[in-house]
Amino acid sequence: MSEIEDLEIQLLLEALYQRYHYDFRHYARASIKRRLIQARTQLGFASVSAMQDRVLHDPAMLPRLLDFLTVQVSEMFRDPSYFRALREKVLPHLRTYPSLKVWIAGCSTGEEVYSLAILFREEGLYDRTIFYATDINPEALAAAEAGIYALDRIRKFTQNHQASGGKSSLSDYYTAAYGRAVFDKSLRNRVVFSDHSLVTDAVFAEMHLISCRNVMIYFDRPLQDRAIGLFRESLARKGFLGLGSKESLRFSAHAPAFVEFAGAEKIYQRREP
Repeated sequence: MSEIEDLEIQLLLEALYQRYHYDFRHYARASIKRRLIQARTQLGFASVSAMQDRVLHDPAMLPRLLDFLTVQVSEMFRDPSYFRALREKVLPHLRTYPSLKVWIAGCSTGEEVYSLAILFREEGLYDRTIFYATDINPEALAAAEAGIYALDRIRKFTQNHQASGGKSSLSDYYTAAYGRAVFDKSLRNRVVFSDHSLVTDAVFAEMHLISCRNVMIYFDRPLQDRAIGLFRESLARKGFLGLGSKESLRFSAHAPAFVEFAGAEKIYQRREP
């Protein structure tokens, strides 16, 4: 049964690519299998093949399946030491540039976008920065652009912000009403939300900072190398790359192009060409 299910999963991933150009074929197989089995169960299908038949013939099913395939788990200022390192070690370098470009790759529902926007505003760099927030899930991008979060999440967001060295109160940036926190639209004035795939799309502008955290842990090794190659090509000279706490460049073919800048926080700097 497991062999048949594995074959069904392989066929479904190929079908998604051929029909909708979403390429999950090189995601870590154990992770993608777990999420597809969860989708099959919760969406009420008897088999992965039945789910494939439905998604191929009913495009309205695609967003529901994407919600399972793209992990939307984040929080503002997640891993506060990362944001503290950006504030204290990276931004002093970025401050020397007259204008800045920051790419949040795999931005999910936007928590990191607003975290970086607030950090750059607190450090006086917001008005000279353009932020590019990208993801492959259109519903996640819409949620990110809306900037609305459940109010019961704000306590954790606030704790993280304070631990990251926040220079203001997080409450300065949102309005609370009806159990929701709506973040200030001014935080989005310098943000471009865009569909972009690390699997299939090309280099994304020239960036001074790329933050791609807890995305590549779901990729297999060749796809990780592809993504890191994109980041390498997208970074300006001596630009910075931030990864998630469980991610590393150690085994990447592109590792020689970077130096560890803040190793504990997984922040790297592109070497001089």
